[in-house]
Amino acid sequence: MNFKYTPNTLKKLEQLYEEARYVIRYEKGNFNSGYCVLEDKRVAVINKFLSIEGRINSLVEILPTLQVNEEDFSGEMLKWYKAIIVPTAGNDPSVQTQMDL
Repeated sequence: MNFKYTPNTLKKLEQLYEEARYVIRYEKGNFNSGYCVLEDKRVAVINKFLSIEGRINSLVEILPTLQVNEEDFSGEMLKWYKAIIVPTAGNDPSVQTQMDL
């Protein structure tokens, strides 16, 4: 998905996470990737020293890994969620698709 790296885009992503019932916190810490996800508590912690572009990229990178219920999204947010997920879903090299026996 192509979008501009603006504060408005960041705000939309934050709203998407809010509708997915995840809390985003911007804090300092030792993050190798710039973020940390606490799935049991439904919290995404983003490095507060990242630029707007870094924050947006981190949130977009996290989104496909989260367990979300699409029924929780409003109409506009559901379209946005699907537009972000579809292009990135098949590109995750960390997901193993076959088991080696």
